[in-house]
Amino acid sequence: MSKIIIAGNWKMNLNVSQSSLLVHRLQERIKIHRDIEVILAPSMLALQPLSLQIDRRKFKLAAQDAYFQDQGACTGEVSFTMLRDLVHYCIIGHSERRYTFNESQESITKKVAAAYRNEITPILCVGETKAERLNGEANQVLHDQVVTALANVTSLEVERLVIAYEPVWSVGSGEFAKPHQVETAVRTIRNNISELYGEQAAKEVKVLYGGSVMADIASGYLNIRGIDGLLVGEASLNYQQFAGIVDAAYRKVHKLTPKGE
Repeated sequence: MSKIIIAGNWKMNLNVSQSSLLVHRLQERIKIHRDIEVILAPSMLALQPLSLQIDRRKFKLAAQDAYFQDQGACTGEVSFTMLRDLVHYCIIGHSERRYTFNESQESITKKVAAAYRNEITPILCVGETKAERLNGEANQVLHDQVVTALANVTSLEVERLVIAYEPVWSVGSGEFAKPHQVETAVRTIRNNISELYGEQAAKEVKVLYGGSVMADIASGYLNIRGIDGLLVGEASLNYQQFAGIVDAAYRKVHKLTPKGE
C-alpha cells in the first residue's frame, strides 16, 4: 500500500519560537511511521530554523507558497529556487491565495512548472465555491483548475503530483463536505488526469481532502474511496489534534478500530 499523506498548513500563525515549540511537541507524540508521510507547512520565516530541528524520519517540510521566477527584480518574493534545499513540497493555488489575493490561474500554472523545475513536489489545491456548487458547476471548475495547472507538466512529472481537493465553502467554515460529495470530486479529478496522461498516471497521483478536518472525523474522510490523505488547516496548530489525525491514518493503514469506537 502506498503512503498516506497528512499535511499541516499552519497558514499565517506562530512566530519562529512558537513554531519550534509546536514541532517539539509533535516530535514527542508522533512516532516514525514508514507508511505515513507527515508534512508540515509553517510560515516562510520558520522554514529554515525548523529544517534544522525536525526529525526527518518523521516529518517533511512544505512551503505555503512561492513565486514562479527563479530570480530577478521581484521585491518581497521568495522563489522555488531559494526553497529547493529546504522543502520537499510547496502548496500551490490554495483557495486563500486564489480568492483573498486574487491569484490567477496563469500564475498557478507557472508555479506548478517552477516547482517541478526546482525538484519540489507541488501540492496543488483545487475546489469550488458555494455558488459554483449550487449552480452545478463543480465538475467543470475542477476540470478547468486541474487541466490548466498541468499545462506544462510532463507525463513523468505528473506521477509525483499531490492534489488537495478543498471545497472553498468548507475551508475554515465548520461546514463539512459529505463523503459522497468528496468521492465524486476525487473521481472527477482522477478522470481529468486520466484524460491528460492515462489511467496509470491517474492512479499514481495522490489526492488529499482538505476542509475543516479535525481528529474526530479524520478517519471518515480517510476511508473515502480514492483519498490518499488529508490537508489539515486549523487543527494542525493543535499538537493533540494533529497527532490524533496522524493516529487515525495509522489505524486506517493497519486496519485498527478508530479510537472511541
